[in-house]
Amino acid sequence: MDVTGILEEHKSRFKTIQVDRLIPPDLDLGMLAAFDINMVDEDKLRASQGTRDAYLQELSREGTQLLINELFGLPTAVDEDSVYASLPRARTVLPREKPVPKEKPLTRWEKFAKIKKIQNRKKSRMVFDEEAGEWRPRYGFKGVNNDDQRPWLLEVPGNADQYADQFQAKREEKKARIEKNTRRQQRNIEERVASEKGLKPQEMRKRQLQQAIVMSKGSTASLGKFDDKLKGEPKIKGLKRKFDPLVTTTDKEKTKNMDILNRVAKGDTSATVLNVRKAQRAVNKEKRKQK
Repeated sequence: MDVTGILEEHKSRFKTIQVDRLIPPDLDLGMLAAFDINMVDEDKLRASQGTRDAYLQELSREGTQLLINELFGLPTAVDEDSVYASLPRARTVLPREKPVPKEKPLTRWEKFAKIKKIQNRKKSRMVFDEEAGEWRPRYGFKGVNNDDQRPWLLEVPGNADQYADQFQAKREEKKARIEKNTRRQQRNIEERVASEKGLKPQEMRKRQLQQAIVMSKGSTASLGKFDDKLKGEPKIKGLKRKFDPLVTTTDKEKTKNMDILNRVAKGDTSATVLNVRKAQRAVNKEKRKQK
């Protein structure tokens, strides 16, 4: 039985693994990338969409085939049920997606510590409480710094009211410390943002204050026109109406009138030819009078 025809038909279903290129492509096996600098057929690229897609697909297949042929020549490692190829180090340097982050400016404490050569020593989170005989967090819930839980007895200072609640006074003092630290943290953030923008912190606060003043002017019906001016308040810049000169040439006047007629004829409502809302209010007002 002759099966030559069947074998040839079966063989024709598969593409050959041999790919010929006039210029050998540059293969980066570490990145699994192939760079082909050979010329493309412009006639096929300008042909119909089906021909163009088939041509591009064939180019992609041949480039992938060249890459796979090189992968089979790499040293391999055999596992229980798989075979792995050891890829070499990548040669292609990819650009960064985002710019290199700028160095964060030092806070006031970091500047002071750098001048005084104070080194930051990392402390353990847990501290042994000798009175309770157990390990407790240094800060936070049930921490050793929590003044609300200990001590259970407080001495009344000599210059304080003997009937005052010293526990409440300690809680208020702790709350004031937290608020002070929060304000310092916010100040450090503002100084860092100002330094990133190349401004001084005082100049940035001044600009923010000026923006707040301008925004507050919009809360009145006159948009701050009749409000009292503050000392050193900047003048708000707004749009000024531009009036055409009363005396002009005949050609300019004719051009202007023809422009208005063309806009009205085309129904151009985006131009400042007719105030549609004002006209609608006038029509409604006239209807109410007739009723």
